Amino acid sequence: MLGIVALAVSCALAAGVFVYQQYLKTSINRSLDRLREAREQFDPSLVNQLTRLDNRMQSADDLLATHLAPSAFFSVLDQITAQTVAYQGLEMEVNDPRRITLKMSGVARSVNSIAFQADLLSQSGVFTSPIFSNLDRQKDGVHFSLNSLIDATKINFEDLINVAMSAASGATQASPAAPETPSAPTSPFGGAPETPAQ
Repeated sequence: MLGIVALAVSCALAAGVFVYQQYLKTSINRSLDRLREAREQFDPSLVNQLTRLDNRMQSADDLLATHLAPSAFFSVLDQITAQTVAYQGLEMEVNDPRRITLKMSGVARSVNSIAFQADLLSQSGVFTSPIFSNLDRQKDGVHFSLNSLIDATKINFEDLINVAMSAASGATQASPAAPETPSAPTSPFGGAPETPAQ
């Protein structure tokens, strides 16, 4: 009797395992069919186009993150150039996007004008360690050479765009501004007027 019972239980378990295996095979085949249908719904050419577009957009983001805006540099230089200083030559080396070397030459009315200009450059936040050298007094003024480093983060194109967009959104939300007061006259170079020496 025990043998018959064990045999019956074994046959029942074997039948259950067989049925379960068939169920798993059917379920797997059904899932594979669904995956094939889903894959066929996607156009391979469209997927390739979207992949190329994504790669191009990523490359554009990388370029913008390191792109410099020379116009911002010239704008700052125009604002902080003293009336008694004129630049005659400019050479900019960008061997490293984070380290820009600047070499300039020019002429100033006096040595005091050069000292005043050096102070303006140091306070601008764009120029780092400006050094004036090769001072040569001639009939038209004191000629000089200028070596300096430029903080690339201050003329980064992406940062400037973000700042401009933030300022524009803030201006639209701000209340109407008060009338502007007349500004002081600027120099012929668009620079800052030189204060009298103490």
